[in-house]
Amino acid sequence: MVALGINAVFHDTSAALVADGAIVAAAEEERFNRRKHGKECLPFSSWELPLLSARWCLERAGLQPADVDVVAYSYDPSLAVPSTDIIASDWEGLRTLYAQRLPLFLKSAFPGIEHARVEYVPHHIAHAASAYLACGFGDCAVLVADGRGERSSYLAAKVRDGRLSVLASQELPNSLGLLYENLTMHLGFHRSCDEYKVMGLAGYGKPKFLEQLRSVMRVVPGGRFETGDIDFSTFAPPRSPDGEFSGAHADLACSVQTRLEEVLLELSRWLHAQTGDRYLTLAGGVALNCVANARLARESPFERIWVQPAAGDAGTSLGAALFAAREMGDSIAPMTTAALGREWNDAQLARYLDRAQVEYETPGDIAAAVAQILADDGVVGWFQGRSEFGPRALGHRSLLANPKYPDNLERLNTIKGREQFRPLAPMVLEERAAEIFQGQFPSPFMLFTHQVKANWRDAIAAAVHVDGTARVQTVNAADEPLVARMLEHFDRLTGTPVVINTSFNTAGRPMVDDPRDALECFGSAPIDALAIGPFLLRRAGVFRTRSTRREVQSVV
Repeated sequence: MVALGINAVFHDTSAALVADGAIVAAAEEERFNRRKHGKECLPFSSWELPLLSARWCLERAGLQPADVDVVAYSYDPSLAVPSTDIIASDWEGLRTLYAQRLPLFLKSAFPGIEHARVEYVPHHIAHAASAYLACGFGDCAVLVADGRGERSSYLAAKVRDGRLSVLASQELPNSLGLLYENLTMHLGFHRSCDEYKVMGLAGYGKPKFLEQLRSVMRVVPGGRFETGDIDFSTFAPPRSPDGEFSGAHADLACSVQTRLEEVLLELSRWLHAQTGDRYLTLAGGVALNCVANARLARESPFERIWVQPAAGDAGTSLGAALFAAREMGDSIAPMTTAALGREWNDAQLARYLDRAQVEYETPGDIAAAVAQILADDGVVGWFQGRSEFGPRALGHRSLLANPKYPDNLERLNTIKGREQFRPLAPMVLEERAAEIFQGQFPSPFMLFTHQVKANWRDAIAAAVHVDGTARVQTVNAADEPLVARMLEHFDRLTGTPVVINTSFNTAGRPMVDDPRDALECFGSAPIDALAIGPFLLRRAGVFRTRSTRREVQSVV
């Protein structure tokens, strides 16, 4: 059975392909079209299908459109708020029309796919399936929270023998995700895009407005909640995108963040009381809030929590494909890696570098060479293997730096064009993680924050947020042998098995995905070296070579 998953209605457009129950490929459209989130999150953009990523998924599998058995679309227009007026101010009629026209869009874009069955998978079911079918737990509880689906914003469920039973949902307009989006916009950031900035800003504030928020953000009987009508201006003035931050802005961010955590905890306790499960799986955009995830791991009654690495809307293409494959009889293999995107072999990479006329070397061990540069306080672009699915760089499309020096926080934020209050994340050898951090382990997808133990805070100062936490990625040598070897070499050189890992991109741009993206970012930002496959480019050597060539040409 071949299932092609499509996410297109809201944002983070993506495609995924599942064949005979195994995840073959999954990718976000932004990595191909180089538009952040693939497109603007606007109702009238719902017609834009992730054509580039879908075509690549088929290519990766060696399939043609005619080989697809089912196209699973992560939105069910029959569940949307009824509206027949396609020019209505709420846009629902137009959004629904675009979703209903999917078979015609597919026929135009993919000749030969006409015979495939089109399966409309409800948005939150797709989110849920991306977690419970991918985690490998078997029976478990599921919690999905985001901005919105067809007409709801939340789902709580249990899984028995691979089948999902919904226990609670929350109708719009009550929405934890939309409330957080509204706060994001109030604080001068881009909604449906910059929510993680609010989470970072919260670490600088105090929950001064928590009691007022508790009166309007409330859990109600039946495992549901109310978010009320909150005027954030009563707590802090709206900030323009280029305006200054005040203490009130940080306190507001902290207050909403804290109340979000409390609500999620209450919902998780209700869900556990209904199911008695040991395991909880999470998906939906709210599940990308690693601070809230860490609190759930610490204080909820569940023994273990698994979060879909692409918990936002991008993951619904994968969830829809998994759900459709399972419904049509396939046995689903667990998701063991987020490295589901494109890759290039050594010969292809060498051709790219030769065409770019850049000087490069081939060290005997790229991991050891990079470790030495990092030990010497260089910043390295790291381009290895298949690109990641989801918003986190996990050692395939990363910028790496030495965590020892506190000013590397400002240095990397400047390189990337980010706000200086934004924290950086550490990667650590899995077997050493508990020595340095406190929290849930393993944590291979960087979806939980961890307290940094006091005796290690100076040694990894650039990785420690203002509140003493870090968003940790643990590295298992069996899963990520190259990254683990680099960390081992770095440990031998410095006595620290931790390296700063942030996404390989600059502000407003998607993560680099192909070699040209990597070369462009390396060439435009003050990055000291680029490790691309087995090859190493040193900034000084590359630009000295270019300068020499220009001088020779001018003399001739």
